[in-house]
Amino acid sequence: MVTLYRPGDGLLHRMPAGPKTLLLLALVLAVSVLPSLWWTAAAAAAVCVVAYLVSGLGIAELGRQVVAVRWVVVVTLAGQLIFLGTEAAVANTARVTGAVVLAALLVLTTRVTALLDAIERGMGPLARIRIDPQRVALLLTVTLSTLPVLARLAHDVREAQRARGGRASLRLFAVPFLVVALKHADQLGDALTARGVR
Repeated sequence: MVTLYRPGDGLLHRMPAGPKTLLLLALVLAVSVLPSLWWTAAAAAAVCVVAYLVSGLGIAELGRQVVAVRWVVVVTLAGQLIFLGTEAAVANTARVTGAVVLAALLVLTTRVTALLDAIERGMGPLARIRIDPQRVALLLTVTLSTLPVLARLAHDVREAQRARGGRASLRLFAVPFLVVALKHADQLGDALTARGVR
């Protein structure tokens, strides 16, 4: 499994994986339920800035994460502008972007093994109703790890297009990105199958 863990000694790096997961989940939910008003964009940005400063990763890493999901920002903003007003479009895009970069903090500050163990422990009581905590933990961990990987793949596709002199176009970006995303999914599936996950 690809890991995006960045070593560090910030507050989030020192927190145990379980409480950190709950804290970041609460922050993502808090940003997600903000109303679609102008101040929402500022509030979402402020929460992200404070979270990245406290994490020890800093503003530069926050900037890299936002740049990595710029196509999500563009598509979300464009779609919202078509159907909603400017205020709602900006607020909703800020909420989505904030939620994504806050979720990325979990995999940036937590080793995959620690995250997997914490989720498995948290899901332990579900074994009584025949839900396998190990499978649920693996599913959630793979999902959290895959989102930033897809953002990085999108960045790599755009950089390759730029190196070849290609112009920025969503239509020209979508096909190569889909190909590399599906290739990553195949490789991930093969790796899980090789480890006995069915």
